[in-house]
Amino acid sequence: MIDLRLLREDPDRVRASQRARGEDVALVDALLSADERRRSSGVRFDELRAEQKSLGKLIPKASADEKAELLKQASQLAADVKVADAERDAADTETQELLQKLGNLVHPDVPVGGEEDFVTLETHGEIRDFGAEGFEPKDHLELGQILGAIDVERGAKVSGSRFYFLTGVGALLELALVNAAIAQATAAGFTPMLTPALVRPQSMAGTGFLGQAAQDVYHLDKDDLYLVGTSEVPLAAYHMDEIIDADKLPLRYAGFSPCFRREAGSHGKDTKGIFRVHQFDKVEMFSYVTPEDSQAEHQRLLAWEKQWLTSLELPFRVIDVASGDLGSSAARKYDCEAWIPTQGKYRELTSTSDCTEYQSRRLSIRVREGKQVRPLATLNGTLCAVPRTIVAILENHQQADGSVYVPEVLRPYLGGREVLEPVAR
Repeated sequence: MIDLRLLREDPDRVRASQRARGEDVALVDALLSADERRRSSGVRFDELRAEQKSLGKLIPKASADEKAELLKQASQLAADVKVADAERDAADTETQELLQKLGNLVHPDVPVGGEEDFVTLETHGEIRDFGAEGFEPKDHLELGQILGAIDVERGAKVSGSRFYFLTGVGALLELALVNAAIAQATAAGFTPMLTPALVRPQSMAGTGFLGQAAQDVYHLDKDDLYLVGTSEVPLAAYHMDEIIDADKLPLRYAGFSPCFRREAGSHGKDTKGIFRVHQFDKVEMFSYVTPEDSQAEHQRLLAWEKQWLTSLELPFRVIDVASGDLGSSAARKYDCEAWIPTQGKYRELTSTSDCTEYQSRRLSIRVREGKQVRPLATLNGTLCAVPRTIVAILENHQQADGSVYVPEVLRPYLGGREVLEPVAR
């Protein structure tokens, strides 16, 4: 959530942020009104309590005649205090509920608009000309079948649409990707983490995933637990309700977990293959830093993602995501999109978001600097979303006979294989 003091001091900035997100600007005025009622009712309650305490000291010293009148006043004061207390609680509840609905403040340099209004910042690698090489590229599903690596038919039989099996070299390729990604993150100073896939509502809400993203979240009603769509959630909640000494920052974690997403708004999109699925594994980077260091850390996370995709020898571009496509927690987000030959376009493989103090305020995570205690900043960055990375590797590194070239960074984790070979049928 944002700082209420900032809202009071510069409501136009918050209105502009809401407008850029394409979200309800009237929410700002409703929140200002609720906050004013919360503060005024709090003052009223404090005044009545002080008057009640003063009156309570007079009653024992009063004469019999005076005492009756004072007791009458005390009775009325007690009723007034009760009403003021209820008004204060109601205003505070309304303020907090409205505050939870407000997105993070959009960074002023973020391009304004919807999903297609991003700005391309840079491109890397060469897009292959398969025509010049003399063959038509196969899509990842056909390659996965040739290699004995992907089985979506049995995935659908067992679990339904958008589920799959990785088999043979497909399973080995996932493990290679995870191990290589964790190795890179560890070398960069991240602490490897295996995180829970089920979290409590406070953890999910605290990271901002029960707002606009709630439709994509799986909820277990009987247990009141949520399946995470990313290990960002347990990594953000890892230090919930804690105060961290400034000399321990930055704290950096690399979490590996299964991820679950309903993909409720993606009906008809990417139905073929494993690009958009309900369950997948992912390596996620997560950082805790001081607010002053968040923009620099954002660039560092982006650099690590670029290092990863470059090591996989994939052509990709970096985009500055537009304001309407940020998600509620992010003040700014960069996506790295790999070229997918059979789609003829770039598709998101990794992303990194600067969430500033938004999540730490919701999760009550603070930093202690001397005598000062204040919210810190959190950032996240996908290093390897496995199925999409497999899609990009198979399609970009395929050869005419259906075999697939293995990037050098993965070979130590694939028994030295330089090529994934078709399986005998």
